[in-house]
Amino acid sequence: MKWLRRIFGAPESKAATPAGQAAPRPAPARFEVPVLLVHYFPARDGTIDRTATGDVGGSLDGIRAHAQATTDRVIEALEQGSRFRAYKNPAAAPSLRYTVVDSLEFLESLPTWRKPGHRVPMTDYNAIMARIDARSWVMERGVKEVWIWGYHGGVVDLWESNMAGPWGDISNSDRDPHDLPVFDRTYTVYHYNYGRGPSEAVEDHMHQIEAVLRHIDPELFWNRFVGKPGEGRCGWAHYPPNGVRDYDWRNRNVVWSDIEDWRPDGGGQQIPINCDRWNGDSLQWFIYWMQSLPGANNGLRYRSRPLTNWWTFIGDFDGAMRARLGLVE
Repeated sequence: MKWLRRIFGAPESKAATPAGQAAPRPAPARFEVPVLLVHYFPARDGTIDRTATGDVGGSLDGIRAHAQATTDRVIEALEQGSRFRAYKNPAAAPSLRYTVVDSLEFLESLPTWRKPGHRVPMTDYNAIMARIDARSWVMERGVKEVWIWGYHGGVVDLWESNMAGPWGDISNSDRDPHDLPVFDRTYTVYHYNYGRGPSEAVEDHMHQIEAVLRHIDPELFWNRFVGKPGEGRCGWAHYPPNGVRDYDWRNRNVVWSDIEDWRPDGGGQQIPINCDRWNGDSLQWFIYWMQSLPGANNGLRYRSRPLTNWWTFIGDFDGAMRARLGLVE
């Protein structure tokens, strides 16, 4: 990965390999997702200030390197995840390609404010967007996502994902219409914790995907794709098909599921499945689940109508909404 330092600059995208298979030469992605990285590193004399972060210390250079490496892995996982059923079709092309357009760094604490209902101060996303001049990045540079690298540590509250734009806030937040500036284009803000790793960062995206698709068509996505625990459908971030509780990614109990041949009306081939399919690893589960979403050239139908590429709602939300696109054509 090549990074500049105004921080860090745009990384080259890497193809990932599903389940140990060699990655084929990828076809061009259908949607480009330009990303702006924003880092808040409260540092004193080259050391992260644990009194500010609550639980993260260490050298500034070490935390920088961790954020850079984790960003690379998040991009890799998200691109790989957008390859429809790549665990069965290694030639599947990604629907999404992420490009870091720039990276900003502030050697200071996250700005916060006292939001009613929160025990600790809430991250002030309006202040961050004003500081970086988000309007110019979104409206002039085409940025669709802002990834904030910060901390949690019980000293600040944050939203894993937050959205603003002409269609409202559809995100894993309290959907406060005033906590981000609203422009004529939609953008989504993800807030990562550099005290954690790539799985936790990708989980932010998982919940955003769930929020958007559930908003578009709760019956098809939540009731038929996700299904109820133990029902043999596809599950969601916290609940794999054999899950019985939140974060049940290492459950060895075998169930029958149609996740690899999911069809809205049922009838797909069911296979016995447990955590061995994703090696008991949460990040591998997230990738596997994302690859099971109806993507490009999915060939699926619901009530005699073709399913769309559901990644459209992540890669081009405004275009999908203007076209009144649904999960079914």
